[in-house]
Order: sequence, then structure tokens, then C-alpha cells
Amino acid sequence: MKKLTLTILFSVLSFVLFSCDQQENNYPNIVLIVGDDQGYPYFGFMGADYVYTPNMDELAESGTLFTQGYVPQNHCRPSLQTLMTGTLPSDYETEVKELIETKNVSPLNKKDFRHNAMQHFETLPRILRQYGYTSFQGGKWWEYNFSNGGFDQGMTAGWTKEDEKGSGWFKKFMGGEGLKLARSTMDPVFKFINENKAKPFFIWYAPELPHYPFDAPDKYYNIYKDTDFTESAKRYYANCSWFDDGVGELLTFLKDKNEYDNTLFVYVNDNGWEQEPYQEFRHDSLRWHNGGDKGKLSVYDQSFRTPIIFSWKNNISASSQSNSLIHSADIPATILDLIGVKIPSHFFGKSYQNVIQNTDTSNRDIIIGMATQIRSENDMMGEKTEAYWARTNDWFFKWNLSRKTIELFNMNTDPKNDANIAEIHPELVDDFIEKIETWKKERM
Repeated sequence: MKKLTLTILFSVLSFVLFSCDQQENNYPNIVLIVGDDQGYPYFGFMGADYVYTPNMDELAESGTLFTQGYVPQNHCRPSLQTLMTGTLPSDYETEVKELIETKNVSPLNKKDFRHNAMQHFETLPRILRQYGYTSFQGGKWWEYNFSNGGFDQGMTAGWTKEDEKGSGWFKKFMGGEGLKLARSTMDPVFKFINENKAKPFFIWYAPELPHYPFDAPDKYYNIYKDTDFTESAKRYYANCSWFDDGVGELLTFLKDKNEYDNTLFVYVNDNGWEQEPYQEFRHDSLRWHNGGDKGKLSVYDQSFRTPIIFSWKNNISASSQSNSLIHSADIPATILDLIGVKIPSHFFGKSYQNVIQNTDTSNRDIIIGMATQIRSENDMMGEKTEAYWARTNDWFFKWNLSRKTIELFNMNTDPKNDANIAEIHPELVDDFIEKIETWKKERM
């Protein structure tokens, strides 16, 4: 594999010594909004008028909506790593292994090193700091504490060895205090904005919504209470509306502080979900937690697909839409390009500024990804697997080497991946396998 250029924190910091003060006011604020277990169809702006999402609808209408975005894996942590580093999960893992080797990390300390590994990467907050930005982490965060990601401030403080022995450790592992964002408080992010308006800021806004537990307050549940939807759908959609309300609070606050017009907003999900209105998930089943057989931790289109939004008043045309394939790894590159900052050479992602300017164009004709975990009724986190998938404009292909299964779906006639037609298109199967094998050689 072609070795990636990894910029260590110390080299990043050594580059900061130039006139940030002269540049501070030339850059917009940046707010990266990350949905947690949000299925791609379940927004008003994606055609699901039965799900109440007025604030997300407003955000989508205010900029460019990409309807066919994809994340690299079918669960959250690797997807979030990609958003922070602009690299694929496989590349991230390769770099971590190389760091463990070069730093002679002992077997006993490998686990702790992995928890803290992101401190060695050139993350988006570290890049932006060079241009006068200050940054804030709020919500879901797996990388021990906010400073590991290069954030100046944040809600996730990590944990202690004693915490690992307790029943609440996994919540701290997922984000700790950050998980309270939007579910119970918006105060930390509002406080950060109030105290940092003098310079451009970057906010990681990733509340644990609409993620389980499905315990939205009555004001959201009552929106769906009298519908004929299944109970699991009512509770999931209520959480979607809860998430939407938090986004609305954030947008309103920024407007009230006269920061909205000079803020670049970006939206993406961490992974997909399946929740049809009339499909019931048993409350005692792991499907309840993961969104059906084709949702999170499966290897179907719904597992990886997400809408992606870029909005920046007076800089990005409103009410524009693109059906171009776009990878979530393209988000960091696009952010930097939009604000006029050089994209690091090691980024896997491409800038989509050209597509935002002309939505009839496209930068990708195929997206390839992998799955290292897959649905298991015995384990909420899934079982280990080696599986790959590929999406083109017309096709979705999945290849599970662990289970020795191959499936192919026509996305024009079968967007829900119900009819496997691999056997009648052997030439396409061979072509996808060849492309995946080439991708593997380049990445691993």
C-alpha cells in the first residue's frame, strides 16, 4: 500500500506560527452537524412528509443537497474517524498499526494507545487552528477525550481505569457528557459560541439522536401518537423530530447572535437505518436497536447511504440539489476548499466545490467500502466479518467473504435491495470483484 503522509501533532503546531490575526475575520464559522443512526429517507426534504423535520428541511433548502451520499462503514466510530481525518477507516487503521510499531507500544498498552491514537493525526480542528479557528466538540465521540481530536474545548472528557470496571463505562466510551447534547442541554455549545465570536469557530455538533434509547419527550411522540404507524416507527420518528428541534435551536441561536450568515453548515449521518412506517421491530430484539435487517450493521444500501448538505448564505446557491455520488470522506476536503484552505495531500476525499457550483457535474462514478462488523442477534455491536460493497449510479453490489455470499441490486428498480440478481449478471459481478480487489491492494 502506498504509505500515507501522517502529520504528527507537533509538526502541525510548529506550522501555526504565522499571522492568524490578519486572517481570522476572513473565514466563516463552520458547523458540522452529524446525525446518529438517521436513515437517509426519513426527512421531509427527502420525501418522507410523514416525518416532521422542519428545521432540517430549512437547512436543506438553504444550500446544496446531495441525495446520494455514502459513509465508509455501517457503524459510527469509523465513519466519525473519516470525518475528522479525511481518510478511510482502513487507512486510519493502517496508520495506527504503524504508530504502534514505530513507537514500540507494548502489548499491554495497545488498547490505551488506540483509544488515544487520534492525537497523532492531522485532524480537521488542527488544520483549522492554523487559520485562526477555535473549535468545540459536542455529542458522540469515541476517541477518549475532545483534545485527542485537536478540539480546543469540548464535552467529552474521557474516562479512568476505574470507570472501565463500572456499568456506565460504555456511555463514557461513546461520548460521556457529550451525549447530553440536545437530549438534555444545549448550554455548552451556546456558551462556546458566546465566548468565541471574536474569531472563526468550528463546531462538531453530533448529538446522540435519533439513536436509541427511543425516549423522546411527549411533545415529539405526540406528533405521531394518533397515526397508524407501528410503535417502533412512532418512537424512532419522535427521536428524529427531537434531533430536528435541536438543530433548530442551534440555527436560531446563531441567527440571534448574528453569526448565521457567516457560517458554513454541513450535515451528514454516521450510518444508515431502516424504519418503514408500517414495519414493527420487537422491543426485545436487537433489530429494535439497529433498524431492521437492512439497517445499521447490515451490508445493504440503507446501511451506508446518507443525505449530505452544504449551506452557506450568499456563497452556496439555495434550493440546489445533486444526485452525484459523494463520499463522507469528501466532506473535510470540501470544507477546506470552500473556505480557501489547502487540502492536505494525504486526504482520500475530494473537494466537491465544483459540483456545488454546477450540480450537473460529478466527481465519482463508483464508491467502494467495507464492513468489519455485521448484524448479530446475539451481540448489539455485531459479529466480526470481512465484507465489501460498491455503489455506482445504477447498481449496489455486496460481497461477504466471511459468509461467501454475493448480491447485486438494480438501484433504479430496486432501491430497497429486495431482489438479488447476481446470478443473471455474472459479467457485472466479475467487474465489481475486480474493482474491489484493486481497491483492496491500494488501501491495505
